[in-house]
Amino acid sequence: MTTVPDKPALEGLEETWASTWEKSGTYRFDRTAAAGGGRACVYSIDTPPPTASGSLHIGHVFSYTHTDVIARFQRMSGKNVFYPMGWDDNGLPTERRVQNYYGVRCDPSLPYDADFVPPHNGDGKSIKAADQQPISRRNFIELCEKLTVEDEKQFEDVWRRLGLSVDWSQSYRTIGDESLAISQRAFLNSLQRGEAYQAMAPTLWDVTFRTAVAQAELEDKDQPGTYHRLSFHRPDGGTIEIETTRPELLPACVALVAHPDDERFKPYFGTTVTTPVFGVEVPVLAHHLAQPDKGAGIAMICTFGDITDVVWWRELNLPNRAIIGFDGRIIDETPDAITTQHGRDAFAELVGKTVFSAKKEVVRQLTESGDVIGEPKQITHPVKFFEKGDKPLEIVSTRQWYIANGARDEKLKARLLELGAELNWHPDFMRVRYENWVGGLSGDWLVSRQRFFGVPIPLWYPLNDQGEADYDSPIAAGIAALPVDPSSDAAPGFDESQRGEPGGFIGEVDVLDTWATSSLTPQIAGGWERDPELWSLVRPYDLRPQGQDIIRTWLFSTMLRSVLEDNEKPWMHAAISGFIVDPDRKKMSKSKGNVVTPADMLVTHGSDAVRYWAASSRLGTDAAFDPQNPTQIKIGRRLAIKILNASKFILGFEGTDAVEVTEPLDRSMLATLKRVTAEASSALESYDHARALEVTESFFWTFCDDYLELVKERAYDTSNPARASAVSALRQALATLLRLFAPFVPFATEEAWSWWNEGSVHRAPWPTADELAVNGDEDILTLTGTALIGIRRAKTDAKVSQKVAVERATIAAPSEKISSLEAAGADLAAVGRIADLTFTAGDDIAVTEIVLAPSAEA
Repeated sequence: MTTVPDKPALEGLEETWASTWEKSGTYRFDRTAAAGGGRACVYSIDTPPPTASGSLHIGHVFSYTHTDVIARFQRMSGKNVFYPMGWDDNGLPTERRVQNYYGVRCDPSLPYDADFVPPHNGDGKSIKAADQQPISRRNFIELCEKLTVEDEKQFEDVWRRLGLSVDWSQSYRTIGDESLAISQRAFLNSLQRGEAYQAMAPTLWDVTFRTAVAQAELEDKDQPGTYHRLSFHRPDGGTIEIETTRPELLPACVALVAHPDDERFKPYFGTTVTTPVFGVEVPVLAHHLAQPDKGAGIAMICTFGDITDVVWWRELNLPNRAIIGFDGRIIDETPDAITTQHGRDAFAELVGKTVFSAKKEVVRQLTESGDVIGEPKQITHPVKFFEKGDKPLEIVSTRQWYIANGARDEKLKARLLELGAELNWHPDFMRVRYENWVGGLSGDWLVSRQRFFGVPIPLWYPLNDQGEADYDSPIAAGIAALPVDPSSDAAPGFDESQRGEPGGFIGEVDVLDTWATSSLTPQIAGGWERDPELWSLVRPYDLRPQGQDIIRTWLFSTMLRSVLEDNEKPWMHAAISGFIVDPDRKKMSKSKGNVVTPADMLVTHGSDAVRYWAASSRLGTDAAFDPQNPTQIKIGRRLAIKILNASKFILGFEGTDAVEVTEPLDRSMLATLKRVTAEASSALESYDHARALEVTESFFWTFCDDYLELVKERAYDTSNPARASAVSALRQALATLLRLFAPFVPFATEEAWSWWNEGSVHRAPWPTADELAVNGDEDILTLTGTALIGIRRAKTDAKVSQKVAVERATIAAPSEKISSLEAAGADLAAVGRIADLTFTAGDDIAVTEIVLAPSAEA
């Protein structure tokens, strides 16, 4: 226990209690107790590992507070809480941060420099990409690891200050050895079962980052465009006109397509037309995805302009005439189908040009040939972007690795939907987003990435006698050898001298998509395949908390990996937080430049105040935040201070909570608190933390404003035989309220608890209605509080102090309520300093007469 201070304050509580909790292991997962009690005594959380690149923002504080409230409630309810923290430190965000921080870029062709010193240290963002210093892959990875470790330390400091009750001994990194081994093992399992496969296929490609992009990473952005109307030439001398926003892909045209029911084009199905300028003969075909009301009603299929082109190409069995390279420029290899000299010369004018420049050149050529019809039409249309990119995606043909996700496997899709239906969603309407995503999958999960800082795909490829790679016969790493890096480790059965040599091997240089590792957070944190006992204690996890925007990525991919490995769902509950929006109701994001970082707020207002703001919002509900006027945070600070002051006031009365509570007002208050405790507990069990806070706080202010005022005179009066009842009720209420508030404002409640209890409030048992073993009439507190307000108002109207004595007062009340008021009449008279208090029948509770003592009138 600690001493009650003369002037309780919030300042310094975070540092004091964070240190105490860490030293005493307050939030440590008790492995021995868990093993003894079994899975039923454990509450496990699959905590989101924040991306360790840059800084946390207020949205992180918002959603992680929601999780922490539940973790604290479950711990106080007797569960052994498994609450790890991970750091998602591999992938593109980390690479971009390293490039900007140090002013470097990765060039895998360069040798490792053991003495390398980066040219910049935190100020490299202003360096243009072309001027960034190229360094070897190993040097680049070392910088990634160095910077993420520093970022993680800063993140942990913020989390500790916020009061997350995480077990820091259970933390992990997605690029750590255990995570690498688990991610690689899961991939090899899928490879062995036939779920992972390699294919040369059209791939969404970001030309800036030179990497493939998965369906889940797409973002539609409205972009200006231009419809050009072009003429394709029929053999009979006529033309068919099409409209396109991508005339630069005309050399890659492989067909025209219209809807099979479109009467305008039925006569031409099965015939051919010739492309303008490039003179290639292409078929006119029918497909149900063609839109009769879009453009000219007939479209050109190019390889590849968009995702629909890919569908048409695949389903209509068309040739591939791709002309865009990995850098987003037109390649120098003229498609074989362009056979005329004029066409080849026209294509030569495009080689090396960006998509934008090639478009201008093709339009010029079409204008010169007379094949542009009318004036261009300006439009705005959605264009696919990589969610972290700033240029439209292209579609190129590449060799990539995929994992089956149900897009082409109806049995797998049905199982994913079945388990999604079994999962308890909070709020329930978020379930639809998952079901829509699963139902709308158009292709398997592309898991390979052309990046550097990530989990290496654990494969090598044999080289034949001519030094050509046999990609159809990959050499897999042995499970015991994991983790491996094929770019530096020799393939099984070979030595390093055989790398790149005929008859030798080459290593896979691609890495796994970061979600391919993050989708395994239950396995990584829970000891899958390395700690069977721990895995049996935590799975399936009780809770997956996360944001609504990554249902399609993190939640879905984790469900998928769990189904592939165990054919079961990975958790019982999913808690989905809403977004933080700015005062204009726009989602806060780094790209919009409206992000608020939490560190200064936590210092300025106090962590309890910030947590109160976060916990006031229900799951799935967006919350507006104005850093210039954080009203809700100020309310939270006022609450935390009031908890300290009320605790000091109550503890100032000598006594015990073991005495029987006899007085009607005291019993009324405890009966009300008994109901509030039941309602708050039920709300938290239903993952409605906001409702639990709301009912607790509402009672607390009634308790402070009404009950404390009504009972304090009796509690001070050592000669009053009813004093012991008041003190006992006060202490019982304080013990209950501190525990009810503990998940929300952990620092203030811990401080107040320490003034009169051994141990942490966060290890104290959650209050139950049975603890408050009283029967009382709730109306007494409510009615007496209303009467007290009337007495105060009457004195205010008389322009006298509340301390002024009253000779006589009469309070009217409905006749059926008078007995309840009379039960607390002595307390009401004492606080109002009323010598003669009487009650009379009336329609409402009101002070009908008040006569001040003669000395007051004078």
